[in-house]
Amino acid sequence: MATDIAFALAILSLLSKRVPASLKVFLAALAIADDLGAILVIAVFYTKQLHLDQLLYSGIILAILILMNRLGVKKLIFYIIPGLFLWYFIHHSGIHATIAGVLLALTIPTNPVKETSPLERLEHLIVRPVNFLIMPIFALANTNIRFENKMIDRLYSPLSLGIILGLFLGKPIGITLFSWLSVKLGFCKLPSQTNWKHIIGLGMLAGIGFTMSVFIALLSLSNSELHIEAKFAIIAGSLFSGISGYIFLSLLNKQSKV
Repeated sequence: MATDIAFALAILSLLSKRVPASLKVFLAALAIADDLGAILVIAVFYTKQLHLDQLLYSGIILAILILMNRLGVKKLIFYIIPGLFLWYFIHHSGIHATIAGVLLALTIPTNPVKETSPLERLEHLIVRPVNFLIMPIFALANTNIRFENKMIDRLYSPLSLGIILGLFLGKPIGITLFSWLSVKLGFCKLPSQTNWKHIIGLGMLAGIGFTMSVFIALLSLSNSELHIEAKFAIIAGSLFSGISGYIFLSLLNKQSKV
């Protein structure tokens, strides 16, 4: 899981006007939901020991943040300071601290109108430090791929094949299947100017994983040799997914012009 938003959107952007603009919006929304799902999986399944007192303190702070939202408090500082304590207590509760950022973001006020909301102000404030400092450090710290002899041969191991097939086949099958079920059950409809072939191609691009995929692999595996194997498999699966998705959508555009 965990589609890499930057790489997936970059490849889709290379197709420019050859794909509907709504497909780019769908991919961005899908990748964001996918990352949130990954964070929840980390919080639920990679928690070794729970400290209920720390969880209680976290719950109290979260309740205060929600109350401030309901009361219409809009100054960011009143959310950031409790948010730091929320991160601290969740970190010490045994749950992975990444969930703290999600919970904090859910409590900061936003609105559907043109007036800039506190959440949008915060987004604008952190976009550059996140893009140019935090994300590169996060990517470098969690990737750290060491190329070794016979690394290509290890792509045929059960672990590597599981990761590659999960990204290359699992993502397009899962995304297409659940999108089809959602449309057939009337929960939603296809993005404008798209068809099911577009969704299949988008599912292929969604197989591109990097930072969060590597992060989950590091949490899942205790052996450093397996870490290297998993990272290389993620890169291989992402490469296969990106190339196949690009080719598929390019050919689809040519067929539609014939």
